[in-house]
Amino acid sequence: MVVEELLFDVAEALRIPVLAAALLALALVLVEAGAFVTELVRRSPRSLHRLEAAVDAARDALARGDETAARAALLSIAHSAPARATAMGILDDVRRPDAEARIAKRLAEFEYGSLRRLERTRILVRMGPALGLMGTLIPLSPALAGLAQGDVQQLTENLRVAFSVTVAGLLVGAIAFGISLVRDRLYGQDYSDLEYAAARLTSPSAPAASANGAGTRGTAQVVAGRGS
Repeated sequence: MVVEELLFDVAEALRIPVLAAALLALALVLVEAGAFVTELVRRSPRSLHRLEAAVDAARDALARGDETAARAALLSIAHSAPARATAMGILDDVRRPDAEARIAKRLAEFEYGSLRRLERTRILVRMGPALGLMGTLIPLSPALAGLAQGDVQQLTENLRVAFSVTVAGLLVGAIAFGISLVRDRLYGQDYSDLEYAAARLTSPSAPAASANGAGTRGTAQVVAGRGS
């Protein structure tokens, strides 16, 4: 039938693109794995005691008017470049009259940025097995045709391709899933630390609150409320 022949032609036309896409996905997940290992190596040990001590040091530095020391204290608890940029932005906004809106927006932008970074591996979690399945089924048609014609060589070659793409697709999905799972936890911890630092720096006893009054006192409530 015409429809069956059309579907067969479409599947055959997708053979090379699917194989190329599977190789590309494998290369991308290996790049992501390398970036993930580098990210883990650069991260300093994290603890609640260290976070509290750093935020207290930043508050004391602001009270003395020593902004350099305050920045150094916050940088010690920022474990990635986006987290460091957000922490410095929060420190810059603490004394502003519109600190509430600015800090809330910086935290939201950090969260969106984390989601964008997670999207790369989350897409590969689904794309890897999907490409593997497509790369498995497409060569099966010529393999069965070779079996029917008694062409063992054609059967063997197509089955080798099918099984190889299956393994590659599953490998991509497994690596991407592991990276996504750990990154989701790490980025969630970073967001929680920044949220805590923002709430403490804008609390009534912080230097910014005494300078800006009730406007900055509301920041701690709004920022803390985002995590509830």
